[in-house]
Amino acid sequence: MAISQAMVTSFKKALLDGEMDFSSDTSQTFKIALFTSSATLGATTTAFSATNEVSGAGYTSGGNTLTVVAPTTSGTTAFLDFSDTTWSTATITARGALIYKSGGGDPAVAVLDFGADKTSTAGDFTIQFPTADASNAIIRIAR
Repeated sequence: MAISQAMVTSFKKALLDGEMDFSSDTSQTFKIALFTSSATLGATTTAFSATNEVSGAGYTSGGNTLTVVAPTTSGTTAFLDFSDTTWSTATITARGALIYKSGGGDPAVAVLDFGADKTSTAGDFTIQFPTADASNAIIRIAR
């Protein structure tokens, strides 16, 4: 079992097929779910599954809904980001996360590898996304 950080391959194809819209289609909702170290997630992950998802106080299966920071460009790079998200008063341990589009088969977008188990005990568990710029944003497409 392993979690490997990646923008998943099926997401790249979905972008080319016009199946992902981060700005104009407000009916599309993106979520982030947390997973234990027993999960197998990586570039070949195609959709959200609750297998090896974390459980505990303050966490609901399927994770949190993300707020999209509008896609933009800088130089030859297009990028987008999400607002930080928090599970409040949570008692959970997570090794990684999956960003996915909710509905329509719950297609995967990206896998996050925390590098080690991260734990909260009756406290906030926060995912802090990197700076929304061409060098750091969580989703970047460069030449």
